[in-house]
Amino acid sequence: MRKTVAFFLGLIWGAQVFPAQVYAQVFDAQIPLVIDSTDYNNLSSPYHTTLTFFYNLQEDSFDPVLAGKALNLSENPKANVSDLAIKLKQVFDGKGIFVKIGEVPIDRNYTDSLRNNQQRYFFDEQRLPGVFLEKIGNQWLFSSFTVSQIKELHTQTYPFGTARLLNLLPKIGNDFYFGLHLWQLVGLFVLILMIVVSHKVFTVVVDRGFYYILIRAGYGKIAQKYLLPVARVVSIYLIVLLLAIFIRVLQLPIGVVSWVVVLLNALKPLLITIIFYKLANLLSSYLESMASKTASTLDDQLVPLVRKTLKTFIIVIGTLFILKDGLQLDIVPFLTGLSIGGLAFALAAQDTIKNFFGSVMIFIDKPFQVGDWITSGDVDGTVEEVGFRSTRVRTFRNSLVYIPNGKIADATIDNHGLRKYRRFYTQITITYDTPPELIEVFVEGLKELVRRHPSTRKDYYNIYLNNLSAYSLDIMFYVFFEVPSWPEELKAREDLLLGAIKLANDLGVRFAFPTQTLHMETFPEKRGLNPIYEDGREHYQKRLEQFIAKESNATAKD
Repeated sequence: MRKTVAFFLGLIWGAQVFPAQVYAQVFDAQIPLVIDSTDYNNLSSPYHTTLTFFYNLQEDSFDPVLAGKALNLSENPKANVSDLAIKLKQVFDGKGIFVKIGEVPIDRNYTDSLRNNQQRYFFDEQRLPGVFLEKIGNQWLFSSFTVSQIKELHTQTYPFGTARLLNLLPKIGNDFYFGLHLWQLVGLFVLILMIVVSHKVFTVVVDRGFYYILIRAGYGKIAQKYLLPVARVVSIYLIVLLLAIFIRVLQLPIGVVSWVVVLLNALKPLLITIIFYKLANLLSSYLESMASKTASTLDDQLVPLVRKTLKTFIIVIGTLFILKDGLQLDIVPFLTGLSIGGLAFALAAQDTIKNFFGSVMIFIDKPFQVGDWITSGDVDGTVEEVGFRSTRVRTFRNSLVYIPNGKIADATIDNHGLRKYRRFYTQITITYDTPPELIEVFVEGLKELVRRHPSTRKDYYNIYLNNLSAYSLDIMFYVFFEVPSWPEELKAREDLLLGAIKLANDLGVRFAFPTQTLHMETFPEKRGLNPIYEDGREHYQKRLEQFIAKESNATAKD
């Protein structure tokens, strides 16, 4: 019998506040419920006050004066009680707050254990934090603070003058069609038409107006690739705002509005997150263009990492706003648990965090960049990529070495790629029987080779006869190359060494190597194996000039 009565009550009230299944839950829980007229004119408990207020504001039992008895007007006794009661009910409906009668306490002496056992009952602390019942004497009433906030809450719920539509639209007609009033159907049609027109207008303004301006300004590629997708999402966001504002005016059944409001509140932060996510691509494109103008390649590697980090941050923040503002979930326990979990994670992932900060220091200090040849400990190779966790180095054996950034940030790094000059040092050994005059000419010829080479440092080099070794006269050959890479350095070395060999062949200089010589008495009719130098310095100087002229002609032909 009770379930049958509850079912018919749900039909009478249009499932707007107290659906039939809620009453069934009340009966199944054996909560006493008196179905008589005194139950709707009773302020003895939070349950009865709630029932009195909402029941007497239903369409079939509309009595705002009786509903207004649930308001505490002690601070404003001359206020229009009917107007305040209706506006408070419209605030509940516009916010989509579904009051579940089965959850309202029926205890006359109810106390809120979360608020120092105060005799107060809150309906929805997140969406209506200032709306609550409190016990005044033997009655439960909407608090005087709640009453003082009704007009402000009503303006917030129905902004931009839409509250006037609440009185204008019902004048269209109250006949029922498809379970809705005529004025509600007309309002739905107008709302849909307004959304379609707004979308078309915005599309024309953006696609034809704004896009045309950007093309004329020379940003057509950026507009096509980055700004137009963002503009379309903005168009959808504006539609959601229109729906969120005007759907409340239609006063649809609260069971429908509650879900629509939740959906729209979740869509707004979701669309904003998508907009910022797409704008991150535009920012990264700008950073890429800036990085391409610099000589360093490390910032080119940094741009993708910044883009990924920024997008991750946008997704995390957007998710929190969707949970809090959209789904009306309390994220404080989640953040608390996240902070505790983050501490545990930080302790468990010390090496990962160390590597992350190591990568930050690499990007700040820039000890090397992509393409540099570095030596760090046992690792010797070319930097290919710098990530958040590790740096990838291609060795000269063509293997790939991953070095944790935490280690490489603390290690000693020899950056061969940042050398302005590349040093080349060797010893040119000649035989002991070379005359001093020929040695002087040969050393001068070596210096001339250095001066004429296009890749050598001209302001500093050392080429001298500086040692008498066990089997040779040693000429120190100490020069520097101004070349960007190792292959070019090797080519420059080859040029100088080949030039030294050609010069020695033209002058008749013999290179020494470890040998053992047996000296025997020389007979008049026989000559020794050693060459005889009898020409003098002038002869050798002339031959050097001929060699230089010949090399200059060969270079000119090349």
